[in-house]
Amino acid sequence: MPARQHRPGADPTREIAYDILVVVLHRRGSLEDALERADAAVPARDRAAAHRLAATVLRRLGTLDAVLRPWLSRTPPQEVQLLLLLGAAQVLFLQTPAHAAVGTIVDLARARRLAAFSGLVNAVLRRVADTGVAALDGLDQARLDVPAWLWASWGRQARPVAEALRHEAPLDLTLREGAPIPQGGVRLANGSVRLPAGTRVVELPGYEAGAFWVQDAAATLPVRLLAPRPGERIVDLCAAPGGKTAQLAASGAQVTAVDRDPARLARLRQNLERLRLPATVIEADATTWRPTALFDAVLLDAPCSATGTIRRHPDVRHTRSASDLPPLLAAQDRLIAAAAAMLRPGGRLLYAVCSMQREEGEDRINAALVAGLFSGSELGLRPAPFSAAELAVLPEARTADGWLRTHPGLWSEQGGMDGFFAARLLKS
Repeated sequence: MPARQHRPGADPTREIAYDILVVVLHRRGSLEDALERADAAVPARDRAAAHRLAATVLRRLGTLDAVLRPWLSRTPPQEVQLLLLLGAAQVLFLQTPAHAAVGTIVDLARARRLAAFSGLVNAVLRRVADTGVAALDGLDQARLDVPAWLWASWGRQARPVAEALRHEAPLDLTLREGAPIPQGGVRLANGSVRLPAGTRVVELPGYEAGAFWVQDAAATLPVRLLAPRPGERIVDLCAAPGGKTAQLAASGAQVTAVDRDPARLARLRQNLERLRLPATVIEADATTWRPTALFDAVLLDAPCSATGTIRRHPDVRHTRSASDLPPLLAAQDRLIAAAAAMLRPGGRLLYAVCSMQREEGEDRINAALVAGLFSGSELGLRPAPFSAAELAVLPEARTADGWLRTHPGLWSEQGGMDGFFAARLLKS
């Protein structure tokens, strides 16, 4: 789809943020795709500001709705609701001066041919501005901002997870061996380097030279638990955009990266080229592709609901629902079976999902056990739980079954982490 041009006289940051909300909330599209469609002529910093504004609305949508509701005698059209959300988010969470927050949104109403509602927008946002952050008093913001189906599914972890999701995620980097830590970076216990939220990675010294790549701290753990060795033949299934492929290649393994999405594979190739890391890249469906020779290890980071990435991708909480799970679960089962067929005897499979949904993690392993995939079948797989020593860096992430289960409430004092599940299986 061609890039959208912003309207003459309208503020491009608010224009882009509005378009992002239309795509995410009305069409269930992704924030990143919507941003890519934005006017390329808009300066990068304005586009980044639009991203931050839209993400703030998506992150705090329930709270913003609760603040606005008392000032509305009836529900306005969807387009007007978006204008009010953008204005309230600026006033309450982005410290935008009230006159600027209100004035730019009124201008946007006129540019969007919603001038008939400009008086309503002006009046409501001025009331929000006059009340200020006192409007948030007494609101259970963490609960308001999480859809009910997700809150229920997270059980006892719902509260700490929801609290963590209220905050913008920091930037995590994985460094090449010997690369210096960028200024302002802090080394985490797992080896990742963390920089403040809003850091522009392309502006960091060493980016063009391939000194590092972006990867959440939790996302580094599956490869670390797979423990690749130099010279091993390893296939990374559903590999794009390539953070784990880069980890594997940097270990000295002979890596094959498989993904069926050509656009995402193009990003993987670009990332590997910048990092100067070797891998064989194959465009194929991992459920039907078969190698010419069996592998020593398989990394399967399976497509999933991605609820573990909500802190970085707040659109996910609005574009996913419980009804999305069944086809994902079926695909994950097919991928596990396909991955097992690619392994040599004695080889290991690392299954991972960036999801906090038990159905996509523990239940997939249990379902395969019940189906006989791990005992007495031709696939010949058996569980190989992670030891306490292997997860010494994050012992609270080791489940009772010995699997990995992270969530955003972990390392909260350091900025949290994404939600991941990982399990290791061995081929008999």
